[in-house]
Amino acid sequence: MNIISRRHAIAGLATGLLAGTFTSRAAWGQESAAPGDFLADHLAAYANGLRFSDLDAAAIEAAKAHLIDALGCAMVALNEEPVRICREVALLAQGGASTILGTDKKTTMDLAAFANGVAVRYFDYNDIYVGKEPGHPSDIIPACLAVGEAERAGGQDLLTAIVLAYEINCRLLDAASLTVRGWDHPIYSLPAAALAAGKLMRLGSPKLTQAINLAISGHLAMNQTRVQVLSDWKGVADPDAVRNGVFAALLARGGLTGPAPIFEGRAGLFKQVSDPFTIDIGAFGGRGTKFKILDCSFKLYPAQGYSLTAIPAGIAVAHEAGGVDRITKLEIATTHFGYISAGRDAEKWTPQTRETADHSLPYIVARAMFDGDISNASFSKDKITDPRIRAFMQKITVQEDPALTALLPKAVPTRVTATLDDGRVVSQQVDDLPGFAGRRMERGDVEQKFRKNVTGILSDQKTKAALEAFWTLDRQSNVSQLLANFVAEPLGHRR
Repeated sequence: MNIISRRHAIAGLATGLLAGTFTSRAAWGQESAAPGDFLADHLAAYANGLRFSDLDAAAIEAAKAHLIDALGCAMVALNEEPVRICREVALLAQGGASTILGTDKKTTMDLAAFANGVAVRYFDYNDIYVGKEPGHPSDIIPACLAVGEAERAGGQDLLTAIVLAYEINCRLLDAASLTVRGWDHPIYSLPAAALAAGKLMRLGSPKLTQAINLAISGHLAMNQTRVQVLSDWKGVADPDAVRNGVFAALLARGGLTGPAPIFEGRAGLFKQVSDPFTIDIGAFGGRGTKFKILDCSFKLYPAQGYSLTAIPAGIAVAHEAGGVDRITKLEIATTHFGYISAGRDAEKWTPQTRETADHSLPYIVARAMFDGDISNASFSKDKITDPRIRAFMQKITVQEDPALTALLPKAVPTRVTATLDDGRVVSQQVDDLPGFAGRRMERGDVEQKFRKNVTGILSDQKTKAALEAFWTLDRQSNVSQLLANFVAEPLGHRR
């Protein structure tokens, strides 16, 4: 029997996150722990107790920056086919109070979170967090926007919900790997989205607990999404988890209960999915403790997170080699997760879909070496089936280097080594990039990426108004008009 004891302090008082101290010693992994002393209860208590006043200036600034970045990533993807499909499905339920991004139309809050989330996620350009499991916490931002709009929340409420979503999501990503057991990281978005949505709905701790129970129970995501041939679902899986989190919060608000204990139960998440893990909720953000949103990284390129450092490494090697034609062999050394997610499957050498290509180290490095960059256009059908690229990829091997794996999560390193036709060896290792947690983007960098993404979609006037609204979000009393600047008609099919 795995008995895990923990002590932690949680405030449930309206006067502040840690205005009171709650100390418990419970056996996580045991179904016989006292009612109210399970992980879901403590996550709910933390969410219920978190206040805007608990957020420091750095967390507030980061929440604004990640919000802006997520919406820029969404706008550039609005005309892509999977995004259009999900938007049209969401619009079948018109009559709600939450805006579909890019339009002036509204739907239910869960479907708006879903459709807008697919747009945020589509190009794999939104943020990333690397723990024991990697994830993309900004996938939950559309839920915060949708529920905040429907509930006519203030800007401070919205920012608190975003920071909360990141805190829950990242702490769970730190706690245990799901991939090693065949499951997928959207599982950790379920409670994060449910708590963020429930927070904006002003649910108390008991109903927040039920929102977690309901969200997790019926919506467990399989890692088949990210192996072999990748499909449209790669960019839809996490938005679907977020949708289910919002829907769970709605059900909990109505009084519906869910299976418990959802983590520790005889057939709960610990037993079925993750194995038992520990979380010290007393170490969560607030009261001078750094929030996890500050450990999340912005993406400089639209590609799978473990391939990002491979791009400048490959470009540097091609430059030093004097061009790709001189290269007879290319070795890519990556981390364990980089290998299994982007360099293990044979399909990564013959990608047929955009989703497989942007999770293929051989393709991404080859394309970067040929073009000197990786952009959204790098994954067009013509690009990924280019005979020159396919021929060059046959020179490439990918291996895990345990020394690189050991650098995680402080770095996400890649080493690219080329053997040239004269026998010389050229090698470059890149450990991190601008935008990574240790090299955070400043406001000007965030705005530059946003403007790049919305150019040709939003007018300069709308772009300026949108940025001003988000940078001053904490001074706004009602967020229901935030997306008014994001109407981008007409929306059509894949470019």
